[in-house]
Formats: sequence, C-alpha cells, structure tokens
Amino acid sequence: MKRTELKRATPLKSGGIQARERRKKRCKVCKAMFTPARDFQAVCGEIACAIAHAPANQVRARKALADIERKEIKVRKEKLKSRADHLKDTQIAFNAWVRERDAELPCISCGRHHQGKYDAGYYRTVGSNPALRFEPLNCHRQCSPCNTQLSGNIVNYRIALVKRIGAEAVDWLEGPHEPKKYTIEELKAMTADYRAKIRELKRAAA
Repeated sequence: MKRTELKRATPLKSGGIQARERRKKRCKVCKAMFTPARDFQAVCGEIACAIAHAPANQVRARKALADIERKEIKVRKEKLKSRADHLKDTQIAFNAWVRERDAELPCISCGRHHQGKYDAGYYRTVGSNPALRFEPLNCHRQCSPCNTQLSGNIVNYRIALVKRIGAEAVDWLEGPHEPKKYTIEELKAMTADYRAKIRELKRAAA
C-alpha cells in the first residue's frame, strides 16, 4: 500500500511558536506597560525590575528601586524649583560654611565657647542689606542667645569684628552697596561651591 504523502506543516519559529505580535503587559514590579519579548515574560526590560522579580534578591532589589525612585524624585523636584527655592538652598549652604569656617572660634559677639547652638550671624542684616547676604566678612559664627535673644548683640559684635577683620573692612561693610540679582544658574553654582568648601574644611579638620 502506497503511503500517503503528508503535507508539510508551516515551519516553526521562535522556539516552536510562530512569530506573532504580542500583546502588551503590565510589569509586575514597576507597573509600566511593555511589549514582552517572550510569552512568559513578567517584567519589563529594566534591570532593576528583573532583579526585583527574582525572589532571592528581594531585599537588595527593593533597596535598588528605592534608590532609583529617590533619584528620580530629586531630579523632578530640582526641575520644579523656583529662583526663591534656589536662593534658600544657597543660603543654607552659605550658613553651614560660615559655621564650619569659624568652628574653632568663639561667638563673635560674646566671645564664649559653649556647647549650645550656633548660628551664622550677620553684622548687617539681610533684610536691610541684601547685597551683603553672601559676603563672608559680614557673617560669622554666633551663639544662638546673642543672635536671637539679644538681636545680634550688635555693639559687642562690632567691637569684636574690628579686631577680627580690621576697621577698614568694617567701614566698607557699613558703606553703601549695589543690590545684587543672582540668576538661578549663579545660585546653583554658588550652592555647589559652598558645599565643596564645607567638604574641604571637614577633611582638613579630620
């Protein structure tokens, strides 16, 4: 009996399954929609998601994802910052640098060394002289009682300031100053610069 010739089937592709357009899925980790490369692919192509989906790496994966999320949030917040926000960042960095610069010095007003809180105290205030906001000669380490309770203890501040920077420099501080309008880029650069200076001072003191 003559054997019936069997009709050959269409060749199989991609591991036995004919290639076809796959439907999108939602990643089990980050919840983003993606097109799987394999039928049983459960997560998108992000390395962090692949790590997170492996049971043996759950703890490390959660930490990696949290770090990524924090960085993304930080980037988004940075983009949304106004000029006032950047000015605040620069002020914080400047104040911290002043305290670190004068870490071994006593309070500029009362001359005390104590264990309490210290501020970056201005000789000429930012409110009345905004042009001197980031002038190093105008700001010095000052104990919180002198700064907040004694309104800067300004008479004693001036006496000590003359001894520290000289009468000519104090006269210059007390003179007129052109107002300054910093751009966002200038403020960002200043913030980075003061933070770098703080790190240098801490390394030198270690």
